[in-house]
Amino acid sequence: MVKQDDVIKALSGVMDPDLGKDIVSLNFVRDIKIEGGEVSFKLVLTTPACPLKAKIEADAKAAVLSVRGIKEVVIETTSEVPSAKKLPEKESIPGVKNTIAVASGKGGVGKSTVAVNLAAAIARSGAKVGLLDLDIYGPSIPTMMGINEPIHTTAGGKMNPIINYGIKMMSVGFLLEEDAPLIWRGPLVMQIVKQFLKDVEWGELDYLVIDLPPGTGDAQLTLAQTIPLTGVVVVTTPQDISLIDARRAIVMFEKIGVPVLGIVENMSYFLCPHCSGKTEIFSSGGGEKTSRKYDIPLIGKIPIDIEIRSGGDSGKPVVISNEKSPQTAEFMAIAGAVASMISIVDMK
Repeated sequence: MVKQDDVIKALSGVMDPDLGKDIVSLNFVRDIKIEGGEVSFKLVLTTPACPLKAKIEADAKAAVLSVRGIKEVVIETTSEVPSAKKLPEKESIPGVKNTIAVASGKGGVGKSTVAVNLAAAIARSGAKVGLLDLDIYGPSIPTMMGINEPIHTTAGGKMNPIINYGIKMMSVGFLLEEDAPLIWRGPLVMQIVKQFLKDVEWGELDYLVIDLPPGTGDAQLTLAQTIPLTGVVVVTTPQDISLIDARRAIVMFEKIGVPVLGIVENMSYFLCPHCSGKTEIFSSGGGEKTSRKYDIPLIGKIPIDIEIRSGGDSGKPVVISNEKSPQTAEFMAIAGAVASMISIVDMK
């Protein structure tokens, strides 16, 4: 007769490699049922984007099958995204569990491209995702996400996000006529940033991806001082000038207590579509050096690619337009790495 204690003991030897604890103590194992030689249970992970899901499932199944008398194991895998820890000096956004800032030390490195495809990749995993465009002077999210509609407000006076591809979005671009310049002084910029953080009816979100303006100025500081950021992803390109600015951004976020989840090296190389030869147009190795220097993982290297560029121009990001492409696979890997890092931050 198989006992539940035997199953729990076996599963206690299965580790989550990212969190460094066993799946029983992490409360991942729920609703164990034993019927003769069959055992079924729920495996509740911390994110639907978990890149180690298949390994944990396989390890759990092998562990239970090692128990004498068990011939079949049925696992139902789901997820519950934990909320970031509340900080008493900062007010969280109602309904939003985690906030991911995407930043760069300088413009022109593809930060918004990474933000858009990261949001789409996390949403593809089944999570509830929002995308907030805080690049006030250069809002590109409406174009890159293929939608530009007027904003409507709720009865309570809050702004309703615009939804496309299952992602809830807010951008100053939705408030402007096309080609209208934004000529705002700093205090007004800070006011709109705070309004977008506090006065949008986001509903329930697992992750809110926030596209920051480039640099290390007022918008970044206001954001970090206004809400508890779960973490930030820093985007760079391989050449020296971009890496210098990226390092400044890393140091700034570390000084204000925001965890840097990872570095993404964009325009990392060009892969010839004819001969498959790789050309490192903007140098090489910079992302790895920065990763080692600051002990921050390099979570992705994105190539210069026509499909990524055309997806941004056409309003259909490559993660959505071509789900089976190598470029999409790279963004999905980045999303998994970000989700894993957030789980580590949340579980500490």
